[in-house]
Amino acid sequence: MWVARRQIRPDIYISADVETDGPVPGVYSLLSFGFAAVGTYDGESFERFDLREHNFYRELRPITEDFQQEALEVNGLDRGRLEREGLDPHEAMAQAAEWVRELSDGHRPVLVAYPVAYDWSFLYWYFERFAPGGSPFGHSSCLDIRTQYQALAGTVFDQSGKAAMPASLRPLAPHTHDALDDAVEQGELFANLMEWAQRRRGQTVGRAKHEAPEPSWYLPGATRIA
Repeated sequence: MWVARRQIRPDIYISADVETDGPVPGVYSLLSFGFAAVGTYDGESFERFDLREHNFYRELRPITEDFQQEALEVNGLDRGRLEREGLDPHEAMAQAAEWVRELSDGHRPVLVAYPVAYDWSFLYWYFERFAPGGSPFGHSSCLDIRTQYQALAGTVFDQSGKAAMPASLRPLAPHTHDALDDAVEQGELFANLMEWAQRRRGQTVGRAKHEAPEPSWYLPGATRIA
């Protein structure tokens, strides 16, 4: 019996950032979120996008009365204004899901974030609760940028934060706690890591094992990409 082979789609990576009024969805509210398309990968080559070319940003009306003041102090959002002017979550999440599906035509959309656990928890909950058809990323199409660096660098979690990364990998865009700005910043970091991985893959194939590949801070003996 012949079994149809599942189509393998190239990835399209979408960097995401959220600003909220508390630590968990449902109890607290998603106040704003931003998406920035980072690039595509077909298993061989990564094509990097202009991170300001394909963007999405919305501010939402809170869904509960509960909030943490310290969260609002971090993101600078006016919760009272959003209660009056923020988009209904049904409208915002429907628009976001449509944007992702149109952008990713022919590709698998993969959400990337730093850390992905926090942003994914709010976005997945909101998509499933408010968007027709649920999450455009399915239930698991996401990657954590810090984990990606840790795996590539062969280091431990405590040495995988942005401050521990080589300057050549860190993004130039500032971290402002504006959801779109931060999606762009994190997307730049993810693209830098993808390009670094490709360079290292080429070096692993093309150089003798005793040769120390670039960049200069790479330590021979660290885990390499297959």
